[in-house]
Amino acid sequence: MSAAGSRAAGSRIDPVLANDWLPVARSDALAEGAVMPARVLGQDLVVWRSEGRALVWQDLCIHRGAKLSLGRTQGSHLVCPYHGWTYNAEGQCVRLPAHPEQTPPAKARALVYQTRERYGLIWVCLGAPANDLPDLPETRDSSLRQLLVGPSVPVRASGPRLVENFLDVAHFPFVHGGTLGDLSDTAIGEYEATTGPDGVTASNITVYQPDPYGTGEPDRVSYTYRVFRPLLAYLRKETERGGFLSILLAVTPVDEVLSLGWFFMVSDAPASVTDEDLAAFQVGIFNQDVAIVESQRPELLPLDLQAELHLRCDRTSIAYRRWLRELGLSFGTS
Repeated sequence: MSAAGSRAAGSRIDPVLANDWLPVARSDALAEGAVMPARVLGQDLVVWRSEGRALVWQDLCIHRGAKLSLGRTQGSHLVCPYHGWTYNAEGQCVRLPAHPEQTPPAKARALVYQTRERYGLIWVCLGAPANDLPDLPETRDSSLRQLLVGPSVPVRASGPRLVENFLDVAHFPFVHGGTLGDLSDTAIGEYEATTGPDGVTASNITVYQPDPYGTGEPDRVSYTYRVFRPLLAYLRKETERGGFLSILLAVTPVDEVLSLGWFFMVSDAPASVTDEDLAAFQVGIFNQDVAIVESQRPELLPLDLQAELHLRCDRTSIAYRRWLRELGLSFGTS
């Protein structure tokens, strides 16, 4: 039975996010035969790997409702921990240990979701994918460094709050002083933010940063931001000296006010800067944001632009909120 079948999780799931690709785990964290639990949009999932393929199902055995994530693999099958019902990779139960001579009925199936692996992540769609994952041209350049960072820590905040924080440059001097901002240079110049069929784009946002890449060298940096989907955003920043970094932020909406943040980074960092250095720098920046984002009230992102005050420097977040409202997103918003 597919996720579009009669046992799909139902109307409680926001339809916009149900039809999106959402990250559930790192690809390198799921070895062959491994089984792990996950939670997305308030739904419990089991993630496992069979013959090299990552699989994501509803974490439920149809027999007595036990969690399949507590079970084990047996060859290319997943075995329920309660009564040993054995499922093949397509979700069909193929063995009933209490009645080994009996062929399991066709309705003895797990709820199987569509799954993909890209950017070092396992992605799931709980409904029918309305969009593909974005194609990042820089990933085709083998001379550039590619690195997945995260999750760092679970954040007690809604997914849209995390994305909006990612899009915000005005907080750099106050939250990331000494690296991404400086209190002696807080002005944000004019820039444009536009909305189109592919989401939100903001470009030519120039700021001074004392240490834009964690190398200790200050520079002026130009940012371009894109929001591909409600919980999938991107930035590209380039310094006047020619340094380059792009980050794809993917948010896992565990529950409405609990989220995980994943960062897929591409950069031209020199060999003297290790992957560990790059990861530590990004984790440090993210951890500085966590306390602030968790403190924001209301917890759900207001889509009514009259609910909070806005300035010219907030054009990207204004465009983001308007776009979410046009999409009809309800999960994580008010």
